[in-house]
Amino acid sequence: MKILLTHGYFLEEDEREKLIMKPYVPLGILYISAYLEKNGFDNEIFDSTFSSFEKFKNNLKAARPNVIGIYTNLMTKLNVLRIIKLIRSDEQLSGMKIILGGPEVRNHAKEFLLHGADALVIGEGEETMLQLVKSYVENKSDLSSIKGIAFITPDKSIVTNPDQGLLKSVDELPFPNRKKIDLQKYFDAWKKAHGSSTLSLSTMRGCPYTCKWCSRAVYGGTYRRRSPKLVVDEIVTLQSQYTFDNIWFVDDVFTISHKWLKEFSEEITARKVKVSYEIITRADRMNEEVIDLLVKSGCFRVWIGAESGSQDVIDAMDRRVDVIQVREMIKLARKKGLQAGTFIMLGYPGETQRDIKETIRHLNDSAPDHFTITLAYPIKGTPLYAETEKKFINPKDWEISTDRDIDFKRTYPRRYYDFALRWVHNEVAFKKNLRNGVLIKLPLLKMKSIAAQGGMFFQRLLK
Repeated sequence: MKILLTHGYFLEEDEREKLIMKPYVPLGILYISAYLEKNGFDNEIFDSTFSSFEKFKNNLKAARPNVIGIYTNLMTKLNVLRIIKLIRSDEQLSGMKIILGGPEVRNHAKEFLLHGADALVIGEGEETMLQLVKSYVENKSDLSSIKGIAFITPDKSIVTNPDQGLLKSVDELPFPNRKKIDLQKYFDAWKKAHGSSTLSLSTMRGCPYTCKWCSRAVYGGTYRRRSPKLVVDEIVTLQSQYTFDNIWFVDDVFTISHKWLKEFSEEITARKVKVSYEIITRADRMNEEVIDLLVKSGCFRVWIGAESGSQDVIDAMDRRVDVIQVREMIKLARKKGLQAGTFIMLGYPGETQRDIKETIRHLNDSAPDHFTITLAYPIKGTPLYAETEKKFINPKDWEISTDRDIDFKRTYPRRYYDFALRWVHNEVAFKKNLRNGVLIKLPLLKMKSIAAQGGMFFQRLLK
């Protein structure tokens, strides 16, 4: 049984991602690979990040695996459909079993199966994938006993089995199978674009919070954590095998447990491990003691979610955080020597121009070192999707679009938000340059801000 795992993300095809140039290692399939290997099933990985679709096609024809497992999310969906089409249209690849997993499959099961997938792994993937592979090895045609999958029958019926349930202890998982890919390519890409190399690492699964725009398609609303000792074991192992500058913890809320963080910091200190890392968290899971622990254990940058500077919008999102607390934690983190970043989302249902102005005030007051800004879009399966579905504007066919392409009737016309994004960027840049004494840029930034506001004004007239 030849098993190939891939993820269908081709960096060279995404101009926006090439500008950002922060490629992350596909930890999901690396965990699957390690789990299969631990249970006696050898496998190969085709890491498509720095490759091309043509090279993938040639590799697939040369390897001719019996089973291909493909991680599927919003970014990779269209390429996954290309891969399915390639396999189903090429006689050399006939008979290959196509298994899809990842956050995109739960709420689009019927579509993926009708487009040629044999089975979907829904939810946490390790144990379900193992059972599915075992079934294929034994040539079992009846998949009804395997929990956590959806599959298509010969008569094109769609069957969805009960969920598998989640691993009780994530400490039982082997370390991701990083030896199967070329990590140096990731290090080099980060180093060239940002001056330092970065490696991804996970300490937890799930998030217990209730933000309406966030998908919980894989882990639900759970929170499970690996022991601090095991996490530090992995760091030490990685440092012995590779040369890199920083670790990016991919966890949704790294400081969710103060007890865990304290034990992690103590483990780092006791073993005299030197590490530089960055995290994502929430303001309500931070305080001065937490920040001190982060600094002590090697954190250099913390990303604190806010999404808006308007409390009304934050409440509409069900973020359950106080915007004033967000500002305070950004300021305190910076005061303690950490870099601070935050996330901003425009165009949420009900947001007004006054709310956007509050977001500008929020950014100027808290003065984060970095911030990212995006336009809200509804992901199927989330409360935001349910709230906006009847307001969708000219939805595209499923097979040629993703949820990122969905637009809905907002407070203002869609074009308004293009100008609003520019307004926020230029107003915040103006304030930052003024604060830093870089006066030469101020006239141009102010002109751009005024122009953006003019565009917003005219788009409101067109409403």
